[in-house]
Amino acid sequence: MKIQFLVLFITLLFVKPGHTQVCPIIPLPETAIAKPGYFIISKHTPVLINDPSLRRHAAFLQNEVLKTKGVALAFQDQANAPAIKLVLSGKNSSSEAYKLSIEPSEIKIISSGEKGIFYGINSLIQLIRQLPGSEPFAISGWEITDKPALAWRGIMLDESRHFFGKETVKEMLDWMAFYKLNKFHWHLTDAPGWRLEIKKYPKLTLVGGIGNHTDSLAPAKYYTQEDIKEIVAYAAERYITVIPEIDMPGHARSANMAYPEYSGGGTAKYPEFTFNPGKEKTYSYLTDILREVNVLFPSGMIHLGGDEVSFGSKNWERDSGVKQLMQKNDLKNLKEVEDYFVRRMADTVFQMNNKVLLWDEAATGDLPSDKTIIFWWRHDRPEQLKMALDKGYSVVLCPRVPFYFDFIQDTTQRVGRIWKGAIADLRKVYDYMPEQESVIGKRGDQILGVQANLWTENLSTVPHLQYMLFPRIGAFAESAWSAPGKKDYTGFLERLKPQLELYKQDKIYYYNPFNPAVTPEPLPPGKITINR
Repeated sequence: MKIQFLVLFITLLFVKPGHTQVCPIIPLPETAIAKPGYFIISKHTPVLINDPSLRRHAAFLQNEVLKTKGVALAFQDQANAPAIKLVLSGKNSSSEAYKLSIEPSEIKIISSGEKGIFYGINSLIQLIRQLPGSEPFAISGWEITDKPALAWRGIMLDESRHFFGKETVKEMLDWMAFYKLNKFHWHLTDAPGWRLEIKKYPKLTLVGGIGNHTDSLAPAKYYTQEDIKEIVAYAAERYITVIPEIDMPGHARSANMAYPEYSGGGTAKYPEFTFNPGKEKTYSYLTDILREVNVLFPSGMIHLGGDEVSFGSKNWERDSGVKQLMQKNDLKNLKEVEDYFVRRMADTVFQMNNKVLLWDEAATGDLPSDKTIIFWWRHDRPEQLKMALDKGYSVVLCPRVPFYFDFIQDTTQRVGRIWKGAIADLRKVYDYMPEQESVIGKRGDQILGVQANLWTENLSTVPHLQYMLFPRIGAFAESAWSAPGKKDYTGFLERLKPQLELYKQDKIYYYNPFNPAVTPEPLPPGKITINR
């Protein structure tokens, strides 16, 4: 211990307070002013709270510091020694703003909302994790004020095409919290596999859960309802809302393998791709499923997909039930049938007191604007974004370029997607701002925020998933949280360097933008998909 304090003394003697004005936090805070002096953190440092609701916040801080630095902070009701203080200054449940002050006598995190306290804690954890050496630690003085630029800061994970499991999902949620992201969109059903247990229809997982994008005979993998509850609770502890996606009326092959009586057919390329909109029992069947989904996910939001239906709806033209539906409801074409289907199922979601979320193809429908959120993903179709805004819908921006993280990060990569030569490199992710979409104009209040999507056709292993997510998740977080006028890519790269060390510590297999050869692309087993 004497040696540790000697090292600390030498550090304090030769490292001048305020030696750097760069706050090493991602995403960059609104303001960060270096202050003289240091706060000393050791096992004797107490954590104090001024409100019982913050007990779990204190526990989160204690657990993270113990896990990452090996120091067990004390929790006390009061203390005369220098302490870490969590101060709730009001009861504004929606507030994400916070102030973090680090002085020799105390560290204080103050906010009018519990969310703000949590985000302040994560800023403090970032600073602590970057401290070298062992206990006791000297953390530089700072005065930080912060709040997010955008309300919706989301990550989507597709587990239909390849299944990754609870531990991988929890790890993602940990890093989302670390970077102050707050929406986890979970793509659980699609053509390759159904990954969510439904009690009333057990074959959805027992049969529909068989296979994945690269192996149609892979053993069934899915989440039980107990798994779902565990993950939803884990996310809630980190102020992350989990939003399920139950894809319809297309992308339904896995469900149709289990219950073919509800299939609307497909094509040779996309077999059994759709649910049948011409059968009344289809709507009852899907309503039963959504009722169970509603119980499992308390987010008040259910994503119904609604995209790419035309890939497999051609068979509807020959279906007698669909023909009768079109005649009865004066539907002139298959797109109007699709909109009718979405409207029917959206009504079911509304009756459960949920908002309905849909991809931008569904902007053609006639849904209540106050209960509908459109996800604009086709960056080459700004007219779809304009349509959604014209209809008064709230919108989440997730353009393929640069927010599809299955797109390659540099042109040397062999596995992944490109769009007419365009890739989703770190710079593009960092620089993106809603203001660059000219069709938004003065309707910025309809833009909820942004989301990065991890589609997994080409991602079949955990190292490859991590490689495509890290460090783009940091660039994305800053594009979502930090005010546009504060963003500086060169400064971001400097702050990113110590983050790479944190990835190493946590055994994350990441892409290294400074020297890609250090962590080469982890090519998946079997067939390699060349960039396209």
